[in-house]
Amino acid sequence: MSPLIDWGDVFSFQDYGELLALLSNSLIAGAVLGIVGGLIGVFVMQRDLAFAVHGISELSFAGAAAALLFGGSVVAGSIGGALAAAILIGILGSRARDRNSIVGVLMPFGLGLGILFLSLYDGRSANRFGLLTGQIVSVSNPDLGWLIGMSMIVLAGLLLMWNPLSFDSLDPESAAARGVPVRAVNLVFMLLLGLIVAVSVHIIGALLVMALLVTPAAAAMRLSAGPVAVPLLSALFGFVSAVGGIMLALAGTLPVSPYITTISFLIYAGCWLAQHLRRRTRRIANG
Repeated sequence: MSPLIDWGDVFSFQDYGELLALLSNSLIAGAVLGIVGGLIGVFVMQRDLAFAVHGISELSFAGAAAALLFGGSVVAGSIGGALAAAILIGILGSRARDRNSIVGVLMPFGLGLGILFLSLYDGRSANRFGLLTGQIVSVSNPDLGWLIGMSMIVLAGLLLMWNPLSFDSLDPESAAARGVPVRAVNLVFMLLLGLIVAVSVHIIGALLVMALLVTPAAAAMRLSAGPVAVPLLSALFGFVSAVGGIMLALAGTLPVSPYITTISFLIYAGCWLAQHLRRRTRRIANG
C-alpha cells in the first residue's frame, strides 16, 4: 500500500542554496515584516483589534485584485484598500461594538469585491491564488523597496507614539483624562495597521495575515506581561515564523502561507504549554 503523502513531493532540498540566493528579497521582506508585525501585534491584542486585522486584509485583497485586473501596482492597490478600511474603522468604530459591526460589514464586501475582480482577470492563475495565500517569488527589487519603506514608516510611527499608544491601549479613560488625544492616536494607529496589513497580504496572503499580526503577540503574552519583554518576544516570534516559513517554502511545493502559519501556531502552542506548566508548578509549590 502506497503512502498517502509522498514527502519528497512536499520537501526537496535539491539546489536549495541556489534558490536561497535567488529569493533573497523574499527573506529580507519576511524578516522585516515579522519584526514589525510582531511589534504592532502587541497593540492589536491590547486594543482588541484582531477581528479588525482580518477586515482590513479583505479590503487590501480587493485593492490588490483591482490593481491586478487593471494592470496597476499590486502593492499600491493593496495599500490603498487597506488604508481605506483602516480609516473607516478608525473614524466610525470608536467603540468596540461599533467597530465589530463595521468590520463585519467590510469583510464580506471586500472579499466579494476581490473575488469579482479576480473572476474578471484572465491572466496567470498563480497571480490570483497568490493574493489569497501569499507567494515568495513575486518580491522584485521595486516591490522590496515598497515593502521595506512601508514597514519602516510603521516602525517609526510606533516608536514615536509608543508611550501615549501604550497608555491609551491599557487605560483609555485615564489617558483621555490626562490629555492624551485618544481619537488622533486611534486613527494614526489604524493607518499604521493598514500599512502593515497591506505589506503582509503581499507576502502571506489575505486569508492568513493574522498569523503574523496576532499570533506572535498572543504567544508572547502567554510567557510574560512585561512592557519590554512582550514586544521583544513578539518581534522574535514574528521573525522566526516569517523567515522560517519562507525557508521551508523554498524547499517545498506548497504556498508559503501554510509553513508560516504552522510555525506561528507551534510557537503559540509551546508558549501556552509553558504557561500551563508554570501555573501548575506554582499551584503545587503553594500547596
